[in-house]
Amino acid sequence: MSNLNLKHLRYFWAVAANGSIARASEILHLTPQTISGQLRELEEQLDAKLFQKSGRNLVLTDTGRVVFSYADEMFRLGDELQDVLEGRIPGAALTLTVGVAMVVPKLLAYRVLEPVLRMPDPVRLVCQEAPLADLLADLSVHKLDLVLADSPISPALNIRAYNHLLGESGISFFAAAKKARNYTAGFPHSLNGAPMLMPTASSALRRMLEQWFERQEIKPLVVAEFEDRALMKAFGEADAGIFTSPTAVEDDVVGKYGVRVIGRTDAIKERFYAISSERRIKHPAVSAITETARSELFI
Repeated sequence: MSNLNLKHLRYFWAVAANGSIARASEILHLTPQTISGQLRELEEQLDAKLFQKSGRNLVLTDTGRVVFSYADEMFRLGDELQDVLEGRIPGAALTLTVGVAMVVPKLLAYRVLEPVLRMPDPVRLVCQEAPLADLLADLSVHKLDLVLADSPISPALNIRAYNHLLGESGISFFAAAKKARNYTAGFPHSLNGAPMLMPTASSALRRMLEQWFERQEIKPLVVAEFEDRALMKAFGEADAGIFTSPTAVEDDVVGKYGVRVIGRTDAIKERFYAISSERRIKHPAVSAITETARSELFI
């Protein structure tokens, strides 16, 4: 067999990592037809099928999984080499690129990431916010070092990534200072019929809140739904309704938005994860994040 065409192999790796030719074509900025042609050439060179159809999805064959495991290691090492070469100037800052899922509270994301800014060696922190699915796609092709999320990566996703639980927190309920007293007495039943600001249906917290309300036989009046929880807090600050946030950052919310806590529950637990492409965390800044979160924030 002649030497492998590394360009074809990288296209194969991108398709396997993202689960479809269409997604790989967006990332590589190539047409699906170009990628399909390159994959056929690679399969002809290897004399083996690398994918098989499963409905509308592509699934790796046994040979495809072997090839992917080697390709994945090759391109990861290549990316590490590039990182080392880019940081070879003495005194140059290490870079950490983090994706923050839109449903993660901004104050909590800050508390999780803040230890990076206090490291002895300088670290340049780059933060991006997007829906979790988009961030995981970027993580799979090493555009991100880490993703912060409120749920672990699904085993059904064809992405090689690992969940690192940072911790969990109960939920606090907040209202504008001038209305807080109305809801403090008799909590949680004081929430019955009360104006409520809620995360969107795609959020894990939304489902947990609805189940908790049902168990408590409470029917709040949902006046608005938000994908961005910072925007939800801004509405709460303006007395548009009651909102929630993890108890772990309760003092931060009160200090920033001037609202008051009307009640808490540990029956709802929000969990937060750092998702990385490494099973064992090697990046020093990621180690600082996970260690500080577990020892100081979620206690």
